[in-house]
Amino acid sequence: MTTLPRPTTSLTADDARRIALRAQGFLGAPDRRAGVRGVLRHLGAVQLDTISVLARSHELVPYARLGAIGRKTVESAYWKPSSVGVSPARPHAFEYWSHAACILPVEEWPHFAFRRRAYRDRPHWNHELPDGAYDQVIKQLRAEGPLTSTELGGAKKTNEWWDWSGTKVAVERALMYGEVVCVERRGWKRVYDLAERAVPDALLHDELDDTECLRRLVRLAGESLGVGTRADIADYHRLKGEQLDAVIADSGLVPVEVEGWGRPAWADPAALATPPRGRHRTTLLSPFDSLIWERARTERIFGFTHRLEAYVPKQKRVYGYFAMPVLAGGRLVGRVDPAREGRTLVAKQVTVDDPKAVPAIAQALLEAATWVNCTDVRVERVDTPELREPLARELARMLA
Repeated sequence: MTTLPRPTTSLTADDARRIALRAQGFLGAPDRRAGVRGVLRHLGAVQLDTISVLARSHELVPYARLGAIGRKTVESAYWKPSSVGVSPARPHAFEYWSHAACILPVEEWPHFAFRRRAYRDRPHWNHELPDGAYDQVIKQLRAEGPLTSTELGGAKKTNEWWDWSGTKVAVERALMYGEVVCVERRGWKRVYDLAERAVPDALLHDELDDTECLRRLVRLAGESLGVGTRADIADYHRLKGEQLDAVIADSGLVPVEVEGWGRPAWADPAALATPPRGRHRTTLLSPFDSLIWERARTERIFGFTHRLEAYVPKQKRVYGYFAMPVLAGGRLVGRVDPAREGRTLVAKQVTVDDPKAVPAIAQALLEAATWVNCTDVRVERVDTPELREPLARELARMLA
């Protein structure tokens, strides 16, 4: 940006941390009546990922905020259409490209028109689209209703994950263009339907220009973050810096100065209106949770360096395959790399950043175990060996 507005207020680093925690649903009483759908609307996007250890990431996100809510309840809340006063039934959510592949509130469909247009104008694709494949997919979905790519005629040409069939290329292209929408995940496969059938009529349009779409997404990102830098806010829905720059002055966010950040920041004015107070959540976090999915922001706010090591060679991992940060007292106090063996939750590796956090880590482990129907917790390794016995004692006390 060539010129920067004067900050309207100054925040301490702790102010910013608490604002961020409240904005993400970790400080104060959770809205249990709104449930999973309320979490989705509040966050604006819930990232999907193929890895499942305790559960998949889109299940872990509402669990981290609401506690041990049933996993079937989570899936139903995302994907089960509402038929109350609506005919035909319409979904509450759709899947599209935001921060990554994300579940998004269906009311935000119009605000991704800018991205659908960009995909339609895209000159190059990694997969060739066979002649007639696109029209055939649309015709089949219109005739038969929601289908997976396998049901449409095949997802892959070979066993290689990247080697899509012509049908898969066509239906994914239609998804990006907005002619097709993913209405649920079934056995982790996308279930596709025509957007004209799945998206409510009032929302099914690309009438908003790019500026209006970007202004809305920047505002949503600021509300979901509470306070953030230019990079933080742009990263939330993976916008380009220049896209953010073009609209942030009219987004409704206000410029602020944050102690120690060393760069301009913007905040949701509603987040500044009342001091963030209330009970802190103690929980394990998915590495794909929006509280921590941007590494530089996590380091700046929490002084905590986090990296997903699932794709790192085993011998080079430091914290484990799916190390989950532990949130307690509004701070990130350690990590747990979990696994399941029957009815036992196994903490394969535990990292404790503060010895005083041992009870909180035990609490987070026990609640997670209960959630996934485990009746026992076993700790295999603690990076600080002298803390292994205190952690085991605390778990035994809680399980008694």
